[in-house]
Amino acid sequence: MKLTIYRRITQVSFILLIFLMPVLDILRYDTATKELIVFGQSWSLGLKEGFYADPSASGAFHIAIQFFLKAILPWLFILAIFPLLGYLTGRLFCGWLCPEGTLFELSDYLTLKLTGRRSLYTKKPNDPDTCKTNKLIYRALAFASAVIIPLIGGIALTGYFVAPKTIWSQIINWDFTLGVKAGIIGVSIYMLITSIFVRHTLCKFVCAAGLMQMLFGWISPLSLRLKMDVARSRDCTDCKECEKACFMNVIPRKNKRDISCVNCGACIAACNKELGNGKGLFHYSFGEKCTSPMENSKNLTEIPSYPLQKGREGVKIKAL
Repeated sequence: MKLTIYRRITQVSFILLIFLMPVLDILRYDTATKELIVFGQSWSLGLKEGFYADPSASGAFHIAIQFFLKAILPWLFILAIFPLLGYLTGRLFCGWLCPEGTLFELSDYLTLKLTGRRSLYTKKPNDPDTCKTNKLIYRALAFASAVIIPLIGGIALTGYFVAPKTIWSQIINWDFTLGVKAGIIGVSIYMLITSIFVRHTLCKFVCAAGLMQMLFGWISPLSLRLKMDVARSRDCTDCKECEKACFMNVIPRKNKRDISCVNCGACIAACNKELGNGKGLFHYSFGEKCTSPMENSKNLTEIPSYPLQKGREGVKIKAL
């Protein structure tokens, strides 16, 4: 349970950071002044005044150095972040920080409460069981989320290109420029469509950040992964709560690191809840390469089964 609370805290904290960065001038591009603002300062190439009039070798060297340090190097650093994260931590960013992933989890939760399944289309074998709830409350929450969250997201992300003060002034006066209107509406529509119709399919097959982490986590011999304690397999009660907790449709008990796994730790929390706090079969571990989802879902009937704990002799799980 603590793991889930910690994850929610990191998700909400990262969303707040994303919202506050343009407001506090930590990072934004002002389309009005054509300036990139970084930590309150205008980011420029730092070229000498009249540099274009200096044809000397020293002038050309100055331009080349400044262009590399202020234009190329920062972009190389930014582009290296997600491959490096993937190589070291797998898709941990997706499971613990990604704002869009957080929105998709909320959509899954509300859909589950309203329809009894996570997906808007079909019920999957690993969908959690749901008890009868007051659907009126969840309908109201779903409607409010579908309207308010995309609008707030649209306003926040537009702030990366238009000064937040300008945006709020236009909202108060209800007088929008074309750029602000297009930014808010465009982002809102995107968030609404993906959170209702696409969700984690986008995480698996479309998101560039997720795909880079997936690729480099796949080839890494040391990246973070979730692993089952095979030596204690007999303690498994075959409750399948680990599978039901996984919103990425990974089967944790097969103990093969699926590249779709976002290292969220939901299976750890679910197993601890079933067997007792600290007695769960799953834990974080470093090392061993990933397997593809197709390989991870192969039938394991040829591998012997482990009998379950006493009292469940009639049920068996496949070897891990």
